[in-house]
Amino acid sequence: MGMLNLPGFLSCGKKKDFNLTNEKDAHSSDSDENSERGNWSNKGDYLLSMVGYAVGLGNVWRFPYLTYQNGGGAFLIPYTLMLALAGLPLFFMECSLGQFASQGPVSVWRVLPLFQGVGITMVIISTFVTIYYNVIIAYALYYLFASFQKVLPWSDCFSWADEFCSKTRIVSDCNTTLHGEIIHANYSFITSNNLTCINGTISYKPVQFPSEQYWNKVTLQRSSGLDETGSIVWYLALCLLLSWMIVGAALFKGIKSSGKVVYFTALFPYVILLILLVRGATLEGALDGIEYYIGKQSNITKLMEAEVWKDAATQIFYSLSVAWGGLVALSSYNKFHNNCYSDAIFVCVTNCVTSIFAGFAIFSILGHMAFVSERPVSEVVDSGFDLAFVAYPEALSKLPVSPLWSFLFFFMLLLLGLDSQFASIETLTTTIQDTYPKVMRKLRIPITLGVCTVLFFLGLICVTQAGIYWVNLIDHFCAGWGILIAAVLEIIGIVYIYGGNRFIEDVEMMIGKKSRLFWLWWRMCWFFITPVLLMAILVWSLVTFSRPSYGSVPYPDWGTAVGWCMIIFCVIWIPIVAIVKIVKAEGNLWQRIVSCCRPAANWGPYLECHRGERYSHIVDPKKEKEHEIPTVSAFVY
Repeated sequence: MGMLNLPGFLSCGKKKDFNLTNEKDAHSSDSDENSERGNWSNKGDYLLSMVGYAVGLGNVWRFPYLTYQNGGGAFLIPYTLMLALAGLPLFFMECSLGQFASQGPVSVWRVLPLFQGVGITMVIISTFVTIYYNVIIAYALYYLFASFQKVLPWSDCFSWADEFCSKTRIVSDCNTTLHGEIIHANYSFITSNNLTCINGTISYKPVQFPSEQYWNKVTLQRSSGLDETGSIVWYLALCLLLSWMIVGAALFKGIKSSGKVVYFTALFPYVILLILLVRGATLEGALDGIEYYIGKQSNITKLMEAEVWKDAATQIFYSLSVAWGGLVALSSYNKFHNNCYSDAIFVCVTNCVTSIFAGFAIFSILGHMAFVSERPVSEVVDSGFDLAFVAYPEALSKLPVSPLWSFLFFFMLLLLGLDSQFASIETLTTTIQDTYPKVMRKLRIPITLGVCTVLFFLGLICVTQAGIYWVNLIDHFCAGWGILIAAVLEIIGIVYIYGGNRFIEDVEMMIGKKSRLFWLWWRMCWFFITPVLLMAILVWSLVTFSRPSYGSVPYPDWGTAVGWCMIIFCVIWIPIVAIVKIVKAEGNLWQRIVSCCRPAANWGPYLECHRGERYSHIVDPKKEKEHEIPTVSAFVY
């Protein structure tokens, strides 16, 4: 039946009816171009999944903080330049790689077998990050449920608070005039004698807002440090379980189900951001917050400081999620002739505009908080966890109908986290399936549920009383140098070993022939600007390394050692795989190295009808598994 004399037609997977067994998994449908791996149902599914992956919690709690810290509006200049010079070139490269070969982040390194360990490093780092990222989603879930109360539990100092809890600053002592002499006295003496403090001499007691104590004492039940693990916080463990159940349910049919879920999880946060912006802009003091974010206090002289450029580059690099493996995995389900160039431009611009937009929504309400508490804006602005779970909840608690605004904010955080998590888990499951495609694709649902279950149990350490220290530790090490090392090797391998011009020809097979002028900018970035920038960021990060800490709590030596062990475990696969490849090759040492620097025999477009003359010699990936190391992938999982 074989074949009805239509080998090319069948090889594009468009007539699955001719297949007597008609085997397909949840990833594929009869309308897919690639009937074995499956494709996105439509381009909207793909674009929203990419936007959801790129736009995450960092857009809300890190970018606004960096902007006001680095000169306000002036920061947008290096930020935009770094988008064009570092973020977009890498983003376009990874999307093109995944779409061209229709392979995940490990199998795609058939393009350069010597560097297959780079793909494994990306997947392991993504594994570490998914563990703690879902814990942050669990925090958002906890606060979401806590918002279903008439009075927000962090709005005042209730039974859980200690003597340092206060909604306003408490005067400790000051100088005053008594019988014509200036004396220094505590505030209780001054008030009991109806005296007044001399301006500029007032000292305040160290107090904490109710939201800060609620975060530490109730939500986290935070211990004194990493040394004191304590018990599992049961309600956080349940929220973590729920978050993994949501992820598993959304991904049980792979891209066919997650592609539909992201229409809500990727778009609805914009609705909430708009609502928060409109509400925030109507509050007293909002203008002060926005001016602090990007306004009169913009400082153009900040551009002379190297730290500002480093912050811009790292923010672009991490917010676009390059070198995590997810971009390759999601793009691998595209149809071959999809315009990945325009997709890359769209997603990158959307990500950056979202960051700027979120800043207005966040700072308008923080400005109101500063107005109410009679403090400068700089004293209520924090980054990271403190902004999301302390400063902003405190501001929301002061609004009329505060439970509604609290619910909306934490629901937005939940959605922002979930669609990024969807893509990360899809990266892991895609990697497993591409290792043994014929067997694994029939087991998509058990694989997805198995991955979610294992990662849930691994994440339990992060919901103990010392959990926040583990979350911070993994973020400090794994989401830093490992990604930079992988990105540097990725661009060097593709451009200088595989060949930048050769890669451009591959891209043109998908998006059509382009002029030399079109490629001029991309050649400049890929061949020189982007690798130099990434190397500079990596060296800078290593030179300015500081021991991890959480607030004022330093980490013990063994905690720092664990962090280094995690990053070593992530990157050690790069030399290990390279050595294994060289050992398995034939010839003398030089011949072996050269052999491993050539594309594998099965490198090229997945479907025969897309290979053309350039890849007419290809070994069909369905029949051949050359240059693969299945055992290496086994170590990952």
